[in-house]
Amino acid sequence: MVYGAPPRWDRRMQQRLAGGEAAALGELYDRFAALVHSQAHRMLDDEAAADIVTREVFAHVWENPDAYDPRLGSMRSWVARLAHRRSVERLRSAERDGCDSGPAGDGDAPHDTADLDERLRRATAAARADYIAATLPEPLRAALELAYIQRRDYRQTAADLGVTEMEARRRLRLGLQLLATANLAPVDGFSPPGYGRAL
Repeated sequence: MVYGAPPRWDRRMQQRLAGGEAAALGELYDRFAALVHSQAHRMLDDEAAADIVTREVFAHVWENPDAYDPRLGSMRSWVARLAHRRSVERLRSAERDGCDSGPAGDGDAPHDTADLDERLRRATAAARADYIAATLPEPLRAALELAYIQRRDYRQTAADLGVTEMEARRRLRLGLQLLATANLAPVDGFSPPGYGRAL
């Protein structure tokens, strides 16, 4: 699926990275490192592993700037997808290493695989929810924050935002619908909104 043109910043960033501009990597890191690290930490539940994934993602971006296709969506989506993919690879590798070091023929492999798949499913949904929440349009995010963090009802939310009650309800409903899509992603197919399937 091809989306509309990404922001000019994304296209320019890719050009700068492709030109070997180290300052561009620093700017990209400043903008997206927190996203990558929090997503990796959410999936791996390990600070050191999240640090490694973060380094690997930005190393990959630096070494392969042409792998980003601006026609498929934003650079933020691409970087988030890389972080997810690296985290899944690390989890699967740890699972394989654990199975290899265990006693032969213990019969636990199917159960362990099911546990890993469930952990990946939950982590993928959480990572997608984090990503969606962070990239919601400001009007939707503001409405959700008022309603679910500050515990305002829809009437109070409408008054705080200076919109009609119907508009407040619409924003809350749409924001919740977008967050609900977090549970629809397949384990190995994390695809933030706005980016196609291919890395």
